[in-house]
Amino acid sequence: MKHCFSRTMAMTLTLSLAVISFCGSSFAASSNDTNVSGAGFEAIESSEKVKQELMAQYGENKPIMDGDYDKSLAVKCVNGTFVGRKTDDNIIAYKGIPFVGQQPVGEYRWKAPVEYGADDGIYEAYYNGKTPCQKEEVGEKASLYVQGEDCLHLNIWKADDTGAEKKPVMVWIHGGAFEMGGTVDPLYEAHNLVRENPYVIVVSIEYRVGVFGFFHLSHLPDGDDYPDAQNLGLMDQMMALKWIHENIEGFGGDPENVTIFGESAGGASVTLLPLVEGSHEYFQRVIAQSGSPVFTRSTEEAIACTDEVMDKLGCKTVADLQKVDVEDLVNASGVLGLRVWAERDGSFLPADPYEAYADGAAKDLDILQGCNKDEMGYFICGFGLEPYNAFAADRLEKKLAQLTEEEKALVESYMKDAGDVTETYTSTSRLFDQITFIAPLFRLSENQTMAGGKSYTYFFTPESDIPLMRSGHSIELPVVFDREKDTTGRDFDETFSKILRKMWVQFAKTGDPSLTADTSPDGKEKVWPLYDLKDRQVMIFDEFDIHPEKESERAILDWDRTYFLTKYYCI
Repeated sequence: MKHCFSRTMAMTLTLSLAVISFCGSSFAASSNDTNVSGAGFEAIESSEKVKQELMAQYGENKPIMDGDYDKSLAVKCVNGTFVGRKTDDNIIAYKGIPFVGQQPVGEYRWKAPVEYGADDGIYEAYYNGKTPCQKEEVGEKASLYVQGEDCLHLNIWKADDTGAEKKPVMVWIHGGAFEMGGTVDPLYEAHNLVRENPYVIVVSIEYRVGVFGFFHLSHLPDGDDYPDAQNLGLMDQMMALKWIHENIEGFGGDPENVTIFGESAGGASVTLLPLVEGSHEYFQRVIAQSGSPVFTRSTEEAIACTDEVMDKLGCKTVADLQKVDVEDLVNASGVLGLRVWAERDGSFLPADPYEAYADGAAKDLDILQGCNKDEMGYFICGFGLEPYNAFAADRLEKKLAQLTEEEKALVESYMKDAGDVTETYTSTSRLFDQITFIAPLFRLSENQTMAGGKSYTYFFTPESDIPLMRSGHSIELPVVFDREKDTTGRDFDETFSKILRKMWVQFAKTGDPSLTADTSPDGKEKVWPLYDLKDRQVMIFDEFDIHPEKESERAILDWDRTYFLTKYYCI
């Protein structure tokens, strides 16, 4: 059987990504358990090639002191004038722009981002900033780039035109379980998206991940000086959004028409940011792909995670931790099995995000959100079938232990009746689809709608050509960015892909993703109805038939037997 390559292969080839955590539990597949075939070695060689390609792009943006630069590519911002580069097809990219006044190194480690200040200097914006500190992995391309704690930068893509009208702005927040990833990943290169849709500006932002971005410290003897350490990654995102709000007009963007969009942990981020005090000043719309507030942990769970890392390092205080080098911190955090989530701390984030939505915390925002038909296919593909089945059994045992006897009976009944099950896609996989993606999606749509807000909901169904992947987690990303085929193994229908991108852009532009016959790439009107509490209409992204459907017609969610599981979040 063929193996999954690129970003999924890492899960079967290395211990760290074999310790794939799903909903906060982990299963470790040792090298003895992993069947690394010749295809696996081919993937390793391929990763070395990717690393070389990425490293060849590395450079450090420098001050321009001699006045020798293209003035037409220079944009004056609060913290400097930044000079971009233009491609032959008239797309200008500005890369590696800092959005903080001090990078989070040395005494600024585990501290809230420092706001940028006024600067009259002129700087190159030619090179992507560093990737946040993380384990270097075969399948996580951004991790193969230069890493550093001094990673808080953003990138901007715009078409070179002279139109006077301000353009809608789309701000991308990458995923990676809050522990991996980075904007340098070639999949997130927005050149193609902007070339096809020149009337929007796309920005990608970096944030601290892992123990540098989500690490509860205030319970330690000297932890009072680190009250924000548990949610620094989200605070970084907020600072980037503030920078965009104050500076994007110089690039031709409309600071009053900003959409934040993200996938997986990025999808969770864009559903959590609306709950942060003062955030609505910086964006008006949200697109959440396969991510929700379910990817959070309680304060008690966060403290337990910190204590595990402390024990691993033999540290007692933050002062002890500050003496530990970056590599050792990253390696020690592997004990968490990817249980690094944002924290429902009751201050920066509400203790119950779903209740906050139901109370109207985001009712003034437009939300577009959805998930894929077989999300767990990504993890089956990544692990390989046998390791995945072992992981699934371990995960199921831990999940059932959280439930009452009555709830266990409901879950077991669901699994017994789960449909569309093959020998490579089990009822357990269907359960995890429900717990982690589908039920949280509908709970958020329900709560946003109950509060009087707008929610457009989708369900993505096209399948990969890669064995075991099906319509797995992240499979829509190459469509959204018109980029690589890492998780698809094939090109999806061109018209289908253009329609999806056009709907994302139309939503960013107007708050309604519907397309008229004139704007739709296939010349046919596409009306996307708002989610409502009676019909619960969802836009179905079938590859050759994009259409709205009542949820009940496709029975996407088991309302009686899995919906309640969202109260357990993901740990």
